[in-house]
Amino acid sequence: MLTLCMVPTNESKTAPEELDSLLFAVANKDKGAFETLYGKVKNSIFTYALSIVKNRHDAEDLLHDSFLQIWDAASRYKSEGKPMAWILTITKNLCRMKLRERTKTAETPFEDFAILPDEGLSIEDRAVLRGCMERLSDEERQILLLHAVTGLRHREIAALVEKPLSTVLSKYNRAIKKIRTILEGGNT
Repeated sequence: MLTLCMVPTNESKTAPEELDSLLFAVANKDKGAFETLYGKVKNSIFTYALSIVKNRHDAEDLLHDSFLQIWDAASRYKSEGKPMAWILTITKNLCRMKLRERTKTAETPFEDFAILPDEGLSIEDRAVLRGCMERLSDEERQILLLHAVTGLRHREIAALVEKPLSTVLSKYNRAIKKIRTILEGGNT
């Protein structure tokens, strides 16, 4: 049986101080630092964008646009100990612009979400995980993924999705409870 353990990916283990340092180097147009930053946060940006626009191709475009914006705006970055929140705010604003451009969104299949590595998961486990995630509302899935993939704290997620902390905590806990119920053989 699948043991659900939403562990942040390696990129979310990057200390805020390291991201701060990379952003300051990017502000000085250090291409090596920019490449390093890309490697450390690209999955988080892509997953967050995908959770908003629900289209893999648009999310890939938004990943690219986010890094162009980071390159241009890095000189205006002020360290407050939350570089990932600053980066994802850029992505959120670009996503909003993209959504205004189009009138209709399509549902995104769960396979597009890059929350767990392929290795170590059987086809059956992936099917169970996909089934669990599909039963969550879009907001529950987004909050769960932001916490699991990017390692953001609930307070940071609340600011990012512009919801009260209590709402974010409630939706996160509801999502976890739904997944547990499904895994224990119950229905939601």
